[in-house]
Amino acid sequence: MSIPYVLVAEDEDSLATLLQYNLEKEGYRVAVAGDGEEALIRADEEVPDLILLDWMLPKVSGIEVCRRLRQRAETRNLPILMLTARGEETDRVRGLDTGADDYVVKPFSMTELLARIRAVLRRIRPGLADDRLNHGDILVDRVSHRVRRAGQEVHLGPTEFRLLDHLIQHPGRVFSREQLLNAVWGSDVYVEARTVDVHIGRLRKALNGDKLPDPIRTVRSAGYALDLEG
Repeated sequence: MSIPYVLVAEDEDSLATLLQYNLEKEGYRVAVAGDGEEALIRADEEVPDLILLDWMLPKVSGIEVCRRLRQRAETRNLPILMLTARGEETDRVRGLDTGADDYVVKPFSMTELLARIRAVLRRIRPGLADDRLNHGDILVDRVSHRVRRAGQEVHLGPTEFRLLDHLIQHPGRVFSREQLLNAVWGSDVYVEARTVDVHIGRLRKALNGDKLPDPIRTVRSAGYALDLEG
C-alpha cells in the first residue's frame, strides 16, 4: 500500500498547479488532468484514492465524469470531491446526487479543502487516513515510512523513524529514556539508556536541518517530548 494518490481534474492551470503543490506538500502523490476525457483515462490507468473533480471541465463535464466513474465497478466507491464555482443549492444537490462525496465552492481556502480531503478519506478509506500523522509542519506516513517537514523530504534511519512515530502520537507528553527504550527497542532487548540520547540527536539533526526550529524538547532529569506547539 502506497501513500494516497489524488487525481486533480482541473482545467484552470494556475489552480491545478496550486492544488498539486499543496497536496504534495501534505504528502500525497498527485496527478493532474486538464479535461474530463483525460481524467477518465488516468482513472482507468490507475485508480486514485481520491479525485478532486472540477464541475466545468472541457470535453467531458465533471458531472458526466462523476456519473461514468460511478458506473464502473473499479471506481464505483472512489471518493470524489467536486470543485465548482456553482453555489446554488440545486447545483450542490445535483452534484451529490450524481455520486460526489463532498462539494467545495470556489473560491475556497486551501486549509479547508485539505481538511475536507482528510475527512473524506477518513470516512471512506480509513486505512489511508489513519496512517498519516501531522504535527505542525511535520508529516509522518506510517505506511511508506516517509517523513516530510515544511514540504521537504526528511531521511531517517529505522530507529529514528520509530522514535518520531512514537513521539508524534503523544505530542507534549514527556517520555523517560526507559519508556522510549521499551517503546522503540522493546523490553526484551538490552540497550543502554545513553543510546536514546544518540538517536534523539540524529533525529533532531535530520528534522531541523540548518534553520528550522527544534520540535523536540529535552526535559532535565525526565526525558524528551515533542512540543505541543506545531
